[in-house]
Amino acid sequence: MAESTEFSHGDEELVNQPVAYWAWAANKTLSAYVRGRLAAITVTQPQWWVLHQVLHSEAGAATRDEVISAQQANLDVGAGLLPDIDLLVERKLLVSDDSGRLHLTDEGRALHQRAAETQRANRERVHAGISDEDYLITLKVLQRMIRNAGGDLTPSR
Repeated sequence: MAESTEFSHGDEELVNQPVAYWAWAANKTLSAYVRGRLAAITVTQPQWWVLHQVLHSEAGAATRDEVISAQQANLDVGAGLLPDIDLLVERKLLVSDDSGRLHLTDEGRALHQRAAETQRANRERVHAGISDEDYLITLKVLQRMIRNAGGDLTPSR
């Protein structure tokens, strides 16, 4: 079988490469890609998480604490979201009602829609040439390795 030039090493070498390095490289590269594409439409990745969380919360509203609690699993951002929430309120993309629940404004909904479209395009580009079956296998292998190393796969939500 001929070796593909799209990979960093031949199969005999690649099988001995450290998964932690490649997981880190994938995280660094993909995070930068997604963040750059979102920045082009004037939203940060954490702000996208906030807008998405509020929109998809019960009755389309959530308190600051509910948003932070729901986002704990996203790269350990947690309480670090407060400045992003404040900025979204300052930009009039979110508004807080009398009970402290955040709602998207019309401008916030429009930005959420653009960000959702951007995220769909990001996924399409990043997944190009990768079947759903290969993607699923990759995630399952990574999860098995996490479990083998004593990690917890339980969602933090």
